[in-house]
Amino acid sequence: MARLIAALIRHGEYHQPENVPSAHLPYPLTKKGRDQARMVADDIRAFASGHDFTVAPTIDCSSLLRGWETASVMADALNEDNDDASFHTDQFNALAERSLGSAANLRMDQIEANLARDPRVAALPVGWKSQSGFRLAALGAETLIEAGQRVARHILASLGRLKDSITEDTLKLFVGHGAAFRHAALDFGILKPAIIPALSMYHARPVYLEWTADGRWAHIGGDWKQRHKTPLLDPDMD
Repeated sequence: MARLIAALIRHGEYHQPENVPSAHLPYPLTKKGRDQARMVADDIRAFASGHDFTVAPTIDCSSLLRGWETASVMADALNEDNDDASFHTDQFNALAERSLGSAANLRMDQIEANLARDPRVAALPVGWKSQSGFRLAALGAETLIEAGQRVARHILASLGRLKDSITEDTLKLFVGHGAAFRHAALDFGILKPAIIPALSMYHARPVYLEWTADGRWAHIGGDWKQRHKTPLLDPDMD
């Protein structure tokens, strides 16, 4: 049976307003972010070549601008040495970051002040944004665990379709968001709940996970980023 590997790639650096949770922000990549997206193609080529993997031409990406833009720049870079220029993107809402619902795109202090005025809502716990099982009391909001499960379902469905058609060991690229990807890895059994707050993902640097023949997952390459500041105080959990 051919091997099947998922590359989880966080979007490149983007124009994020200060003290605003990433969530569903609509802003584009910075110049540095575009450079990061371009350079990740070299990492992918090297990893695929070193393991004799074929890279699937469709890059599944988040429908949020920073995810789609990262994937588009990646596809262009991968096509530079690809004779048939076959790499392309396919965007999915299922790969978006955790939703904060009606509180999306507000500053942290605005979110907290608005909810403090709602007599139905208890005081927010310290570090609410990094708590995996916490759902903001806002219409349409998700927990991080729910976002991870949503992303995990998409990855499994995408790999399941590939599994039935490939004859060679294949690397499939997914571009999305750090917090949702980490919680997808939790759903896969790759990460444990206690360690997730201490981890992040590097911009545009893949983490490679193999979906094995028995339906299990193995981390076979790429590094999680170790946080150097307290995640409870960090608005950028993406």
